[in-house]
Amino acid sequence: MISWSDFEKVEMRIGTVIEADDFPEAKNPSYKLKIDFGKFGVKKSSAQITKLYKKEDLLGKQVVAVVNFPPKQIANFLSECLVLGFVLENNEVVLLQPEREIANGYRIA
Repeated sequence: MISWSDFEKVEMRIGTVIEADDFPEAKNPSYKLKIDFGKFGVKKSSAQITKLYKKEDLLGKQVVAVVNFPPKQIANFLSECLVLGFVLENNEVVLLQPEREIANGYRIA
């Protein structure tokens, strides 16, 4: 169990994917994403979502990400946020998304 104050430390925000590129250096099939979080800036993320998403379909898509983890080195790429999704039994990931478009940067509560 975690406390409410522990949960409040996790900063999840909405952002829009502005760039999606192949990431052949990654151990597992991944994309390199750039995500616009509005006034919180643009952050990079490595995302293992290649099974269900084509990189061209990700452009303009809003996603939810944890933005206050320390950066993580993944191969030759520094990931600055963690994109959230649902992991299915076969390890496919379905992105967590808002049910309507909202301004980038809003915090998830």
